[in-house]
Amino acid sequence: MNVIEKIYSRAKKEKKTIVLPEAEDRRIIAAAKIIEKENIAQVLVLDKGKVKPEWKEKFSQQYYQLRKAKGINEEEARKIIDEPLYYAAMMTREGLADGFVAGAAHTTSSVARAAIQCLGIDERIGIACSCFIMIVPDCVYGEEGTFIFADCGIVPEPSAGQLARIAVATAEMAGKVLEITPRVALLSYSTKGSAQGALIDKVRLALAQVKTMRPDLLIDGELQVDAAIVPEVAEIKCPDSPLKGRANVLIFPDLEAGNIAYKLTQRLAKAMVIGPLLIGLKKPCSDLSRGCGIDEIVNTVAVTAIRAQG
Repeated sequence: MNVIEKIYSRAKKEKKTIVLPEAEDRRIIAAAKIIEKENIAQVLVLDKGKVKPEWKEKFSQQYYQLRKAKGINEEEARKIIDEPLYYAAMMTREGLADGFVAGAAHTTSSVARAAIQCLGIDERIGIACSCFIMIVPDCVYGEEGTFIFADCGIVPEPSAGQLARIAVATAEMAGKVLEITPRVALLSYSTKGSAQGALIDKVRLALAQVKTMRPDLLIDGELQVDAAIVPEVAEIKCPDSPLKGRANVLIFPDLEAGNIAYKLTQRLAKAMVIGPLLIGLKKPCSDLSRGCGIDEIVNTVAVTAIRAQG
């Protein structure tokens, strides 16, 4: 059974309700039919015609209470909730759905904004961020070719503390969704002191903070990517690293590096990509690339459903 088959199988075991608030996109409609046919999840394809007036008013009042300190008035709240993206986010907040997936027709910033404002930040993590599941064909590295990349979509220049929390949240997601033991590498252009500088110091500080937060987590840094994922290189550059060149969770030092890396891996290595999965929130939700295919939508819904399971 390959990675995708395992994900589908796990999603089916405890069927969840996922909202897709982009009914105007034909890819969403096609994906919803597959999801229902394969019994992966119950999907609610939402457009303005399916917004219930009584729920809209309730959600508007709730959103107003959440955002009035930011200067939103009640009329503005009603207009915002009239948008299916925010309506879906409030449905998820209120437990009328278990999660939502959007992004085929919205930017990542729009999806993230709705998710953060409506779902709220998980206080235990303290930051909203994102990760991708990357499945690289004919690859012996990572988890038999499967990796988790973070953060590739949300936090532009994370501090050491933010980097530490991104690492913890991503490792937890990897364990829950893929049922693997996360082996986390904090990436850099330096391996264990081969270079010096403020950017490297940030990664080292992040490692120290992760070890305080989660002393049980298998993590190391700072590591160049070859030292993180190639055992033969690790033996030369960092023979004492607990990862031994077998990292399956790659934490990038900033958004620029992460975003470039995932797109290069997707296009040049023909990797299957799931995400971005938004993490660090109180309820599960996921973004989609606006260039996503139907299969990517199906896969992302399946992962979001697993994240919503008990």
